[in-house]
Formats: sequence, C-alpha cells, structure tokens
Amino acid sequence: MAIKYIPEPFRIKSVEPLRMLTREERESRLIEAKYNLFGLKGEDCAIDLLTDSGTGAMSTGQWAGIMRGDEAYAGAASYEKLIDTARDLFGYDYIQPVHQGRAAEKVLFPLLLSAGKLALSNMFFDTTRAHVELAGARCIDCVVEAARHPAERARFKGNMDVPRLEQLLREHGGRVGLIVMTITNNSAGGQPVSMQNLREVAALARQYGIPVCIDAARYAENAYFIQRDEAEYKDVPIPRIVREMFSHADLFTMSAKKDAIVNMGGLLGVRDGASDLIQGIRTACISYEGFYTYGGLSGRDMEALAVGLREGIDESYLRYRIGQMEYLGGLLDDAGIAYQSPVGGHGIFVDAAALLPHIPYTEYPGQVLAIELYREAGIRSCDIGSYMLGNDPDTGKQLQASFEFTRLAIPRRVYTQAHLDVVAEALSEIKQRAHRITRGYRITWEPPILRHFQSSLEPIAA
Repeated sequence: MAIKYIPEPFRIKSVEPLRMLTREERESRLIEAKYNLFGLKGEDCAIDLLTDSGTGAMSTGQWAGIMRGDEAYAGAASYEKLIDTARDLFGYDYIQPVHQGRAAEKVLFPLLLSAGKLALSNMFFDTTRAHVELAGARCIDCVVEAARHPAERARFKGNMDVPRLEQLLREHGGRVGLIVMTITNNSAGGQPVSMQNLREVAALARQYGIPVCIDAARYAENAYFIQRDEAEYKDVPIPRIVREMFSHADLFTMSAKKDAIVNMGGLLGVRDGASDLIQGIRTACISYEGFYTYGGLSGRDMEALAVGLREGIDESYLRYRIGQMEYLGGLLDDAGIAYQSPVGGHGIFVDAAALLPHIPYTEYPGQVLAIELYREAGIRSCDIGSYMLGNDPDTGKQLQASFEFTRLAIPRRVYTQAHLDVVAEALSEIKQRAHRITRGYRITWEPPILRHFQSSLEPIAA
C-alpha cells in the first residue's frame, strides 16, 4: 500500500550533479567491470545504492567541525572531544578511534579468538565473518527463524535465536571465544534487535563467562525501532535507549560511516577497563592504525565524528530515515515485489530468489538482479546472498546463503522521493521481463577471502 513520504528534516545547501548513461554505455561498463558492481566508477552510477557506508551527506555542523580539527599527532583536542562524546553516549570506560569498522575488528578479534575457537552471532556480516576466520576461528549464525521467511512481517527479525544459542553454548562452551550481536542485523535484511533479546543474550553470556561484542554500525536505527516497537520503551528518549543497549555488552566495534554519518571513521569500546585487553588494543592499534589517540583518523575526522554521533540519534532525523525505507517498501508492495519485510533500517533487501526463482543459488540470483538494476536504470546495488557468502573456509565448496537478497542501501541525507520512485519503477520493469532472464553468472577469478569485492564474473550462456 502507498505510504506517505516523510519530508526531509533539513534543507539542501550543496548539490552534486548526476549523469545518466545510455543503456549501451551501461552495458559496456558492466563488461569492463567483469560484472562486478564494485568495479564500476561512481560517476557512472545514476543512483548509487551499493552501500550506506561513508556515503552520507555531512551537515553544516560537521563541516564546521572539520575546520576546528586539531592535527596534533598525540593528545589532540579533537581526540578528547570525540572520547568525551562517545563515553557519554555509550557509557564505556575505554574508547579507541580507528579508521573504520573492519579496522576495529582487525585490532580486537585476534585478542579474543584463535584456531579452534568459535564465534556466535545473530548473523555475521561479510567483513566481520572474514576477521573471525582470519583470526583462525569459525563463525556460527543464530538468527531467529522468522528472519528466514522474508514475506513474514514480524518485529525484531534480527534477534538472536536464544534457545539455539544456549544449545551451542552447552555443546561448545569451552570453544566459544566471543558472542557478536549485530545491530541492526545487516545480513538478515537490516532487521532490528529487541532490548529483551539483548538482555537474554547477555544473561547467557555471563552464565558461561563469554564476552559479548556489539557490532554497532547501525546502533541509532536499532534504538529507534526499540522505541517504536517495544512497548516499554515507547516514551524513553533515544539516548537512554542507546545507553541501555550498550550496557548489555562488554565490547563494541563500530563503523562510524553509517549511523554517525561520516565519510570515514570507526570506534572500538571496552565497557569495564580490563587493563590487559586495553593494552593489547593500544599495541595493535599503534601497529595497524597509528598512535592510539588518533587511530588512523585526522583531527578533522574526529571532530566530524563527534558531531555525527549526536546528529545520528536525533528522533526527527531517524523518523525520516526509517520513513524513506517504508515509502520505498510501500511502492514495492504495490508492485508485488517481495523483500525482507518489514523494512529494515538502512535499506530494502529485495528477495531475488522470489523474483528469479529459476536461477539457482550457484548462479547468484542476488547478483543477477543487481546487474539487471544497473542495466535497466544505472542503479548500483549489491548481492547479499551466496555470491557474497563465498566458499566454506575448510572445504572450499560454495556455501548456500540463508537468503538471496539484492540490497538497496540508502545513503543518509542524500536521495529524495523522486530518486526512490525511479528505483521502484526500475524494479517493476525488471519484474515484467524476469522470465526472460534465464541464467545467472559464473565466477572466472576470485581471491581467497571477501571475494565479492574483487572477483570477475561472466554470464552463463542460455
């Protein structure tokens, strides 16, 4: 059903021109990129929904902060401002800036995980899974069953399956080195996690003496869903919800390029000051990122991040942000196009397996639909399915993902209602000709890990 578009709670002060290539030009660009959408140039994408990471529009307050950046190598005033803001918001003793979320994982995970260890999660995203495996450990996903049924409209489909988590802890408790709670749950369709679920996971983790780490890239969107859909939090301000969410974990890693609305930056947090762990974090940070009071960021980056942490939890902004997803979801409902429903926080995850049921997972239906979207209207998106999941690290065999999604990740404060209309129209056009898309793609070259960023593909002949 049609949903009213929520007006942007801001005015547009600067614009970036877009250009639309012809269909023939787009076809040529796909061939040049070897059908890997990461290989396209940004300027060749009329609407770029590849990711919401670092692609948002910064505010006047953030740009003003950039001019105040203190670029001292050690102990900069911008570092102190960022740490004070993050401590106040999350309630953690130790905050480590890093250049982005995967850097936080690279610094933290080898301190907690090693060969023979397991990490359990409501669902790992690609880089998080990769860093667990690079540390020598293995991943197990424990998302609730409702998430595996995209057409089912259920709240908090990002939750951890607590009975399964308890079963795994009973079976493998001595091997489990870490529990990761991804909020919102990206791989499950940007679906939120309830406060009750966080409480239950934290209680189990304490019982077994296992640390809990929040993958906090989209913490603000998750807090908004809790306020909107969890009855006891209906009248609780977003900052208080955020503080309580983080109280149910021991650590967090954050790509600040999402909900903190910066183009570069990340954080790593430790709730209670465990001196050995903090010293390990600082030592690894100096080796990989830079001195621990800048962690791979310039002073101006830290200033923009300190402002963005506050702006990202503004309730009027979050209402508009989730409202964009609901508007696009309503258009897709009208067109009969299935997606992970209800809409998540940062994008629409179109159910490519439902749209292209004749394409097997070994031919990557999520990637097929992403390529067709670019072919149709110059819209860049990405596969969240078997193509992204890759091969079993032990056997080398193609894994079958729980979902075959094409993710339309909406950058923050960037696109308008008219852009979303174009996306819905393009998907409707593809639906009309879906029966003529008879085969998918094969991989002709791939790297050993995180293959979807670099691999080469070719169409399989009909």
